[in-house]
Amino acid sequence: MIIGVLKDSFPGENRVALTPQAALRLVKKGAQVHIEPGLGAELFFSEAAYIKAGAAVSSRADILKNADVLLKVRKPVQEEIDRLKPGAVTISFLDPFNEKELVHQLAAQKVSAVSLEMIPRTTLAQKMDALSSQASLAGYAAVIMAAERSKKIFPMMTTPAGTISPARVFVVGAGVAGLQAIATAKRLGARVEAFDTRPIVKEQVQSLGAKFIEIDLGETGQTKDGYAKALTPEQLQKQREGMAKVCSVSDIVITTAQLFGRKAPVIITKEMVTGMKPGSILIDLAVESGGNIEGSVPGKDVNQNGVTIIGVINMPGKAALDASEMLASNFVNFIEHSWNKELKALQLNLEDEIIKGCLITHNGSIVHSAIK
Repeated sequence: MIIGVLKDSFPGENRVALTPQAALRLVKKGAQVHIEPGLGAELFFSEAAYIKAGAAVSSRADILKNADVLLKVRKPVQEEIDRLKPGAVTISFLDPFNEKELVHQLAAQKVSAVSLEMIPRTTLAQKMDALSSQASLAGYAAVIMAAERSKKIFPMMTTPAGTISPARVFVVGAGVAGLQAIATAKRLGARVEAFDTRPIVKEQVQSLGAKFIEIDLGETGQTKDGYAKALTPEQLQKQREGMAKVCSVSDIVITTAQLFGRKAPVIITKEMVTGMKPGSILIDLAVESGGNIEGSVPGKDVNQNGVTIIGVINMPGKAALDASEMLASNFVNFIEHSWNKELKALQLNLEDEIIKGCLITHNGSIVHSAIK
């Protein structure tokens, strides 16, 4: 079985789907691993290191023509899909709820498409959960970026010239990215406050040393996979009113709120930004899925009355080496879960709960019930 790995052409994508160490794990299982020339060069993974691990270096055209399994970080594009052989398996972030045409193209080519973000959040699937592994690095990188861009230091300092008060950091959303942002900001010495629509995460926030902001929104909750449920317009308005007070005294605001398969909710309005102190910084970690902050722009900084709104694309890529190592491990763990030792090949069991959760197309059809 040939497992092919392509470089991503998406602008700003510097992560790779497979490291030399991860390639070695697949080779030991009996797979033939073929990588595109220059894969990982930005991260100082040399072609020699891949070859030493047992991988071969092949042209992009040959990989697309011969791969039984294709690994990419970002979703495949039309030109790549057209060149895959029927029966091939693609594994990548796919965004299937918002990529209807792409899903139909994969089905028409009889490609079995696995969506990394659809892997169920279960105990068994934890080691394959690429969404969580990347979100944790995004939360960390957001705080480091904020600390570097801020005109104010994070920790309190007592000096002969006087005492410097700690920076105030407000984290919106206490999922994987939010919790990592909270922990990082606390380690840097900031005064940290956090809000989430799910009361169940209050203890987690407090265990990291942050203050949990409570806003009475009525009945809220989370999905079976641990994602926050969408709020009603009335609840959103109450949330904004409560958060506006916290934003007005914060030096840094980091938003991480996303709705699975849907556009991210706008929770920081222009009026709220206007009420913040000049020099404050907002980082929108949901900018690629619509944005939490009104006025945020993917890939750009926006200055609004002295407040900077940062909309970074690919925040995990700010720690691309670690992000790639974690992502490569997620890929290999998924492959190992469905690996047939006797045949030395990937075999997708359509009755397996993990496969049922993340397999979008198979044998010419859309097989995922929600996507269908």
